[in-house]
Amino acid sequence: MRKEAVDKTVIATNRKAWHDYEILQEWEAGLQLKGGEVKSLRSGKVSLDGCFAKERGGELYLVNLYISPYRFTTTDAPEPRRDRKLLMHKTEVGRALTSLRAKRLTVVPLELYFRRGWAKVRMALARGRKERDVRDDIKRKTEAREMDRSFKGKFKG
Repeated sequence: MRKEAVDKTVIATNRKAWHDYEILQEWEAGLQLKGGEVKSLRSGKVSLDGCFAKERGGELYLVNLYISPYRFTTTDAPEPRRDRKLLMHKTEVGRALTSLRAKRLTVVPLELYFRRGWAKVRMALARGRKERDVRDDIKRKTEAREMDRSFKGKFKG
């Protein structure tokens, strides 16, 4: 087992992204956070619902990520839904931005976690699904499941 897999502590997942989008490419990015936000993340008070990445000035920002204010903060608590900068190498940002612009895709977060003490987010380049695409996918999965059930137990070796 790889050491990286052991050190990963998942905080939140965006299960709806797998339903609403066709995932094309994934990568990992860091998050630019303020002090109280890290403590809120550690207690699991975060929501990825409706969250996406947006370009601003040649950089990617995570928009609509909700991190509950830390209740023991004595100074200015940051806005819970403020835009947070994604920390990535310039080449990774450039690659993501070219795909975003050229193919009319979107960037959505799939998972938020801590790795070796650092807050990370697994991002995905995704294409939105239409309702009929979702229905076709469900139908295909149901047919495969029924086929597996019908063959189960018939071939004993």
